Amino acid sequence: MLNVADNTGAKIVQLIGIPKKGGRKMAYLGEIFTGVVKQAMPFGQVKKGDIVTAVIVRTRKEVRRKDGSYIRFDDNAAVILQGKDNLEPKGSRVFGPVAKEIKDRGFNKIASLAPEIY
Repeated sequence: MLNVADNTGAKIVQLIGIPKKGGRKMAYLGEIFTGVVKQAMPFGQVKKGDIVTAVIVRTRKEVRRKDGSYIRFDDNAAVILQGKDNLEPKGSRVFGPVAKEIKDRGFNKIASLAPEIY
């Protein structure tokens, strides 16, 4: 279960699969996954039960960087994407900080919408 860090109307998304990764049920920072919306606001862009594609922008599990430092966050969060092959976010705002690895993986629009990048 991941919090949703954008303004699409979804609140919680559950990971149900990772494309091209077989039966793996655990995704890491910057990975695209398929999920189902478990909680949503009544008049949002996405509804409860919708199948969405999203990218993980924050994880509680620490991630080691090339310089030897580690980064971790207070929650697990994702941003919903427009389509399966599109790297653009569905919402127009991103809430909370995102990891620098998001920009490194090509999600420049998400990184520019975020208030801070760690």
